[in-house]
Amino acid sequence: MSYQQYGISPQLVERIKLKMKNPATKERVKKLVEGLTKSDLQDRMKVRRLVKSAATLLNERLTGVQEEQIVQFVIAQKIDPKSTLHLIKLWGMFR
Repeated sequence: MSYQQYGISPQLVERIKLKMKNPATKERVKKLVEGLTKSDLQDRMKVRRLVKSAATLLNERLTGVQEEQIVQFVIAQKIDPKSTLHLIKLWGMFR
């Protein structure tokens, strides 16, 4: 399922992808998500905190609506960070 179906704008995704190309920023975000489990990514409060923290690291100002759209998207994907298949699927979505 595409992130656009959740109302997440392609422009926002492109800005974030561009910022993630900076090695220092990428490392900070990697540290933020290090050690996450599938249950962490199904917990609405934890996901919301992650979204806010990542937005701060990336210097992105998200509206409440954008934040909620991203949280809903992450929860709906049922991501298991230990599953290579899940990670490949996500990679393909944001190429």
